[in-house]
Amino acid sequence: MKVKYSRTFLIILLSTGMSFAGGKRISPEAIAVLPVSEAIMPIPVYVGVGFVAAGLSRDCPCSGDERLKDMTYGGILRLGWDFNAYFGIEARWMKASIEKDFSQTRHYGLYLKPQYHLSDAINMYGLIGYGETKVDYANGNRSSTLRASGPSYGAGIEYDLSLDESLGQYSRTFDGQGDQEKSWGLWLDFQHLLYNESTFNTHSNIITAGITYDF
Repeated sequence: MKVKYSRTFLIILLSTGMSFAGGKRISPEAIAVLPVSEAIMPIPVYVGVGFVAAGLSRDCPCSGDERLKDMTYGGILRLGWDFNAYFGIEARWMKASIEKDFSQTRHYGLYLKPQYHLSDAINMYGLIGYGETKVDYANGNRSSTLRASGPSYGAGIEYDLSLDESLGQYSRTFDGQGDQEKSWGLWLDFQHLLYNESTFNTHSNIITAGITYDF
C-alpha cells in the first residue's frame, strides 16, 4: 500500500526570542522548519509489451459440422493515455505466429478504456473500440488471407509494482491509484477479435499479459 503525504509547511516564529511559558529564551536550534514537498507531475502516458495467446476456430472447408481450431502465440504492444480516473484511450498492435498449425493472426486497433480503481495497487478496466484483424491461412501449397475490420472489446486487470516513497503530492488526484503512477506494473486481459466472419464463420479471441511502464 502506497503511503501518501500531504504538503506540510510549519514555521515556529519567535518574534521576541522568549517563550510564553517561564520567560526562558529558546535557542535558534529549537526552531523546527519542515521543507515543502514538491508536487509530482507525471505524464499520463504508459507503454506496455507482453505475451499474447490467440485462439481461432472456423468451419472446415470439407463437408460436415467439424470446426478447425488453432492456438498461436506471439507478442503485443500497447500505448495508452489516461484522461482521468475513469477513462483512458489505448492503441494496440499484436502478432501471433508461433506454434501455428494452419493460421497466424495480426491485429491492431484503438480503444476507449473505462477503468475503476479497486485499491491503490489494483485497477480493473474494459476495452471498447474498433480494430482490424488479419488471419493468414496456410495448408500445404495453398494459402489464403482473411481481413476483417469492426468492433472489438475486452476486459482486464492491472497491478502496480511500485512503492510510493516520494513524500510528494501528485498534481492529479487519481495518480498514485491503481496502476497510474510513475513506475512499473503488470496486466492481464481478454479481448474479442472476430465472430462469424467470412463464409467459414471464423471466431477469434486473445489473452494477453505483460509489463507496463507509466511515465
